[in-house]
Amino acid sequence: MTAKIAINGYGTIGKRVALAVKAQKDMKVVGVVKTRPTFEAWTAVENGFKLYTPSKSVAAMEEAGLAVAGTQEELIEEADLVVDATPGKIGDEMAALYRSLGKKAIFQGGEEHELCGTSFNAYSNYSEALGKDLVRVVSCNTTGLARTLYPLWEAGYVRGVLATMVRRAADPGDSKKGPINAIEPSLKVPSHHGPDVQTVIPGLPISTVAVKVPTTLMHLHSVAVELKKNVKPETIIDRWSPLRRIMLIDGSKGLPSTAQVMEMARDMGRPFSDLWEIAVWRDGVHVKDGVLYYFQAVHQESDVIPENVDCIRAMLQMETDPQRSIDETDRRMGVGVRRR
Repeated sequence: MTAKIAINGYGTIGKRVALAVKAQKDMKVVGVVKTRPTFEAWTAVENGFKLYTPSKSVAAMEEAGLAVAGTQEELIEEADLVVDATPGKIGDEMAALYRSLGKKAIFQGGEEHELCGTSFNAYSNYSEALGKDLVRVVSCNTTGLARTLYPLWEAGYVRGVLATMVRRAADPGDSKKGPINAIEPSLKVPSHHGPDVQTVIPGLPISTVAVKVPTTLMHLHSVAVELKKNVKPETIIDRWSPLRRIMLIDGSKGLPSTAQVMEMARDMGRPFSDLWEIAVWRDGVHVKDGVLYYFQAVHQESDVIPENVDCIRAMLQMETDPQRSIDETDRRMGVGVRRR
């Protein structure tokens, strides 16, 4: 089976999902949706993707010189599944459209869990998405926490978690958001990240706090895990080492900050210079008085991309075994490969 996938929205997430799907052997992109004649619409066409748009936008697209293959509804009808990468907070409207056309759809972490009733992380709850009509891939921060915490939770190490999210203020290409010269705390405790993690790791005792800082490169997490067992840092690292979607790095080897981490990602020669893996500082893993401490960096533009691919397979029941899907996604994308 070659699954026909529509990408609704070709921005930060949509364009990355489109390339990741294109790299897979068992699925193909039948088209992408843009609502305005932005540079990304032109890029989609240059990358060989058929361009679709809502009926009201057809004239503007064609006036700009863009070849439109059809309407948004026509693309959805052609697809087996839609990856929704539209701006957040219009999920209700889009879900109603997909239901009316009888199509499965994946939403992103900007929507609430309640929209779909099922949230997704490939490591922790792949099987919950099998055959579902609507599923939400959790946010970049939640994906980062789930990837590193689930192996410890599964091993029975975790009594409780307190994570501090040091969040980038905006993506590199977004010039409209801030803070510009400020540090902005989230005054709600816990921040929404902890409850969100619990949608994919039920029962995990976690609290989170968050603060925005004026950077665009990455998020950084400072994680403290109260342990049930007296384990050494080496034992924790051994749990993470086999997982391709976790990249162990060393500050002592020239990677002391997110700036160097993203420079390393650029050197890898990947599309968009992405870092799909969660970067964990090996020399920042410590255990003291029964508490595990570690730091991790999250490339907010790309870490959820492999999850979208796995979620497609789960929802269409193309692969029921999580590890086989993860292995295929990672192999086709090059996840875990540091050099090309």
